[in-house]
Amino acid sequence: MDFSAVVTGRRMVRRYRPDPVDSDALERIAAAATSGPSAGYAQGVVVITITDEERRAQIARLAGEDDYVARGFEPWLSVAPVHIVLCVEPQRYRVRYSEPDKDAAALDIPWWWVDAGAALSLALLAAVDEGLAAGFLGAHAIPGLRGLLEIPVAVEPVGLITLGHPLPDRPSSSLDRGRRPADETVRRDRW
Repeated sequence: MDFSAVVTGRRMVRRYRPDPVDSDALERIAAAATSGPSAGYAQGVVVITITDEERRAQIARLAGEDDYVARGFEPWLSVAPVHIVLCVEPQRYRVRYSEPDKDAAALDIPWWWVDAGAALSLALLAAVDEGLAAGFLGAHAIPGLRGLLEIPVAVEPVGLITLGHPLPDRPSSSLDRGRRPADETVRRDRW
């Protein structure tokens, strides 16, 4: 697929067909997420892929999907055939930036969050390239996720990417705001 088609085809999706996702496609998407830019080449992004139906249902319960449905929305997390939990390991960056070829002051910026954002974008774009759709829910909205997935204390879950074959989705009211025009978001040579 042409890159510009991938970029313009990307959107957050919350409704999926029950069809399984090809395991090779899932592996390529996970590989894309973990092969992005890495500050200091610390490589502190880790993903957990979840296809087990009961485990996905448990995550949906932790995220309060019943309340989401009660507000008039279709089930989202429980019906997505794949969950990818995006995590970062901050200590890998701290260790890397304590090495002689790095400047420890550079850690004034928590580069693991930058790398997580790059990983998220790559996963979302890789999904489109595979003919799939994806959505995202921040880990803050899934209390108990760490315990359920036995994520070590030193690892920070960033969020959950849902993945599957899309169904028509109710447009988000956020889209009513429209995109900011380029003359407000792209500057040339100065502010």
